[in-house]
This record gives sequence, structure tokens and C-alpha cells, in this order.
Amino acid sequence: MFSREKLASDADLKYDKAFGVLIGLAIGDSFGDQARSPENQTLYGITRDMYASSSWSTDDTEFALLTAQTLIETEGEPTVDAVVKAWRDHVLSQDDLGPKGGESEVAAAANLKMGIAPPYSGSDHSHYWTDGAAMRVAPIGIVCAGDPARAARLAEIDACVSHWRDGVWGAQAVAASVAVAMVDGTVDEIVQAGLDCIPDDSWLGRWMAKAMSIVDQAGTVERAWDSLHRDLWTLVRCSNAEALSQTYALFRLTGGDFVDGIITAGNFGRDADTLAAVVGALSGAKHGAKVMPKDWIAKTRRPTGRCLTFAADLDIADVARELAVLIK
Repeated sequence: MFSREKLASDADLKYDKAFGVLIGLAIGDSFGDQARSPENQTLYGITRDMYASSSWSTDDTEFALLTAQTLIETEGEPTVDAVVKAWRDHVLSQDDLGPKGGESEVAAAANLKMGIAPPYSGSDHSHYWTDGAAMRVAPIGIVCAGDPARAARLAEIDACVSHWRDGVWGAQAVAASVAVAMVDGTVDEIVQAGLDCIPDDSWLGRWMAKAMSIVDQAGTVERAWDSLHRDLWTLVRCSNAEALSQTYALFRLTGGDFVDGIITAGNFGRDADTLAAVVGALSGAKHGAKVMPKDWIAKTRRPTGRCLTFAADLDIADVARELAVLIK
């Protein structure tokens, strides 16, 4: 790893890595959602390229951009009130969250509309354990580059609006891992930063331990494939216990390689858009956007607004540039 100070002093490097996080997440989101579609599976079986002509963004990308906007508006020091304001401006203002809104976000929005404030807006519903917060907190890892403890603290502020316990711990894990990847941590260091945020005696902690054991024993994606599906299966595919455990396992098995990670996670099935989005964010933080196929970047840098309409007006490159400025 290198220091935060080294990253902060190199404008080109910190922009490349910030853009790598955001566009990596967007690529994974679009790739995974397309790969699991019946059309792609009928045509290709295994998806190996971005066949759609433009972005196919879901709530993963668009809620991450909401988190990014909150960080920009608060100059990297978000409060719970600031997060709630962002939700009021860009989530509650919509009649619904479209066809790609997650259950946890829909439930949290309903609680906020009823006047239920955090942390109860995040704890008092039936989907507080989903990967909905984990998918959106990667921007926090950008501004907290090299400081996983701060990343975990800010991730809790963001996540508590919509999640509780396992849902919050998963968000803290992703933010901390991105923070370590931003300063070029090894794959093992990136994974460990996430594991350090999760209580061992929790649903997510137990499933993470199981996932790491599968990786240790199998050693390759092919040998781990069946166990990662079968032994980590949960009733709802977007549970943090299943999806995030599989995500970290696939990140390890693909060695942090961006293209290999996206193709592997995107074709995994189940909550493939989130798996590939988080793998893309982690790999993008480590390697930057420079390693990514240029046509994949071009197709995904402008979200569609399928979930949050405000996101359709954004260019991910511009958002990354504003976040990079916050690395000081």
C-alpha cells in the first residue's frame, strides 16, 4: 500500500481511481443485470461483453450516485440529517422507485414518509438485512482513501437510513474495502478490511467465514462455483449474507482482475448486478479506470434513471472528478 498523502498529491491518479470506483460499479451493475436476463441467456448462454448499446443501470448505480452527491454537498463529512435530506430530495420526491427499486429502499422511503427517522427508518422493516446499502457506499471509500475506520463510520451514517445490523455491517465492509483498495492494498488486505467490520457472531459473519473457507479449499472459480451457490444460498437473493459473501469470494478468486471479475460475477446469477457492481468498484479502486475496456466505459458513464430519475442528468466522470477533489 502507499499513503493517502501520496494519492492526494497526484491529481491524475486520484481521479483515475475515483472514476474507476464509480464506473467500475456502473459497468458491473449493467453487465450483471444484462447477463442474467432471459434474452442474453438465450442468445449467449454466458455473457462476455456489454452487448447493449448504452447503460442499463439499476438501483445499484443510481443510489451510489445519491451517496456521492451527499458526500460532495457535505464536503466529505455527511451527517444523518444530510443523508435524509438527499433521500427527501431524490427518493421521496418520486411517486415510486421504478422497476429496479430494492425492497429495503422502498421500505425505508415509506418509513421516512410516515415521519419515522433513522435509525428506526432502517431497522423497523422486514428487509434491513439486504445488500441495498452495501451496493451504494463505494463513494465513501473514495473520500476515505487509506482510512478504513473512517470509511466504516461514514458508511454507518449512510446505511442507517435504510438498514440495520447485517445491512449496516455489509455497507461498512464495502466502504472500508474500497478505502484500502484506493491506496493499492493487496487483494487479501482489501478483503480483510471488509471482514474486520463484520461481527463474527452474526449471520453475515458466519456466511462470510463459510465463503472464505470455500475459497481456501477450492482455489479456483470452477471448483468453488457449485459450493458458492449451494452453501451460501438464502431464501431472498439480495440478502447480504448470500450476495456479499459471494462477492468477496469472487473478488478473491479472480485476483482483483477487473474484466475477469466482472464476467465471473456478472454470470453468477441470483443478485448478479450487485455482485458485479461491488466487484467492479473494488477492482476499479485498486487499478483505476485505465484498465477498463473503453467501450464499456462509454456505454455506462451516463445512467438511465430507471430507479432514481435525477441520475439520468449525471455524467459519472464529472461526479468522480468532484469526489477526487475531496481526497486531501
